[in-house]
Amino acid sequence: MSAVVATRSGLLEDLVARYPGVPPEAVLKEDLLRTGIAFDESALTDNLEGGVKPKSYFIFSFDQKPLAELGAAATQRPPEEIALTGGPYALRRTIVSVRVNPDSPYRMSRAEGGVLRLSLEGRELAEAHLPPMPEYYRQTLANGKTVMETAPTIEWGYLIYLTVLRLCQYFGAKEECGFCDINHNWRQHRKAGRPYTGVKPVEDVLEALALIDRYDDGTSHAYTLTGGSITSTVEGLAEADFYGRYAQAIEERFPGRWIGKVVAQALPRADVERYKRYGITIYHPNYEVWDRRLFSLISPGKERYVGREEWHRRILDAAEVFGPRYVIPNFVAGVELARPFGFATIDEAIASTTEGLDYFMSHGVTPRFTTWCPEPTTPLGRDNPDGAPLEYHVRLLEAYRETIERHGLEPPPGYGEAGAGKAVFSVSSFMDVLGT
Repeated sequence: MSAVVATRSGLLEDLVARYPGVPPEAVLKEDLLRTGIAFDESALTDNLEGGVKPKSYFIFSFDQKPLAELGAAATQRPPEEIALTGGPYALRRTIVSVRVNPDSPYRMSRAEGGVLRLSLEGRELAEAHLPPMPEYYRQTLANGKTVMETAPTIEWGYLIYLTVLRLCQYFGAKEECGFCDINHNWRQHRKAGRPYTGVKPVEDVLEALALIDRYDDGTSHAYTLTGGSITSTVEGLAEADFYGRYAQAIEERFPGRWIGKVVAQALPRADVERYKRYGITIYHPNYEVWDRRLFSLISPGKERYVGREEWHRRILDAAEVFGPRYVIPNFVAGVELARPFGFATIDEAIASTTEGLDYFMSHGVTPRFTTWCPEPTTPLGRDNPDGAPLEYHVRLLEAYRETIERHGLEPPPGYGEAGAGKAVFSVSSFMDVLGT
């Protein structure tokens, strides 16, 4: 790395200059996702009583400090996302998921006239716009539960995120994925006295969706049905039956209203065929990391219960059921470099991940990725508080786009428009760099 990048501002400028094929919007977005943002109190929301959509904690914490250490942001929530424009890089509208880090060099504050600004080391970088409070968040279910807790929306309202099981049965050091804080996130919200339902009743989900359908003016276009992995049963149901009952109920009640997605384990073909019959369009059997050794170390539960080769075989089986374009497995970008087992160099990490992209894309399957947030209660977050180098993330964006183009594939469906200034996917920049 260049010796001139002694500051975070210098690092940002250096990478924007060295990788002109990656939009500056994407470089900044990746740094915000891996580093988090510090919020002045004036930039926080008024929770559900205000005019800004608050952060819903829809599945993971996506914070770089535990809830108890977030200060005012623990009670007065930050916004779900921010949209950045202007500044020295003349940013096109760039939507970024909020990851809170009181120690971040990036700070959100309110300037004169009430305008929100994002600054880096005291230098203003962009004007920030916040998502307005949707009308459906102002409604409650008959039992008093909120729509935000039951069926929150992200990606500036494009996606309804239905985490219907808040806990994962991959439990403990020998099974939990090393980057994942789903179980801790449930515990910390319950400890703080926040409503955070472990298993969401089907009826609650349908009632919340009816409110969204009534009030959203067509803003929402897809839903994701997900939660923790099930290795035995929940409410007497194995994984495919547990999540399948929600898919069946939603598609029967709202046929064709939204693009239906399921994020689940890589299941046997018969289970996948059932999701297809229920009306699900897109299946996300996330493989997390490509390298054989790292998969077994970082995702020991997935290795133990399914195994890497079987996981990959099931992904390709699912492609025959849904069509390759509609099977979109996720990997967590950055964990390839995490101590103590990760690759020693960025070159090695990019080569490994590109090998995985080539493998799946050669079969017409287009993976996508989320940018690793080193959450402190996870083993990898604890040991790697700074995450992966920003240069890795920028080079991955280049490699991802080049691999898609090499295989003649289109941006994956169900994410809205591609391109800088158009993308709404907020936990990675892969949609920002495609189509540009």
